[in-house]
This record gives sequence, C-alpha cells and structure tokens, in this order.
Amino acid sequence: MDNQYCKVGAITQITSGQKALALIEFQYQNFLSKASDFKTTDDKLATFFELKARKLKKVIENFVQ
Repeated sequence: MDNQYCKVGAITQITSGQKALALIEFQYQNFLSKASDFKTTDDKLATFFELKARKLKKVIENFVQ
C-alpha cells in the first residue's frame, strides 16, 4: 500500500462574493437549529451553538456592509 499524504484538519479558504455569503448564512442557520435542538437536553451545548451563531451573525453583518 502506498503512502498517502493529506493534511488532517486542513481547511480551504472560503471564496469571496455571494458564494461565501451563502455558505456563512447556511452555517449560521445550522448552528441556530442545533442550538434549539439541544436546548432541552444539553444546555451547555446549546449555549455553545448559540455563541457560534452569534459570531457568524457578526461576520454576516460585516460582510453585507
């Protein structure tokens, strides 16, 4: 078997423009959804997802301006 080289945890940079905004908005909605799902079972996890959503909301607001 040949060695395969990959960067574990490597991230690709988000492209600029509408594509990036759509991706960030999708992530924002996803975090809000997860926060509401975990609200009744795990409050700490719900708080974590809400914090992530708030950070993304700030990014969206800065991106739109």
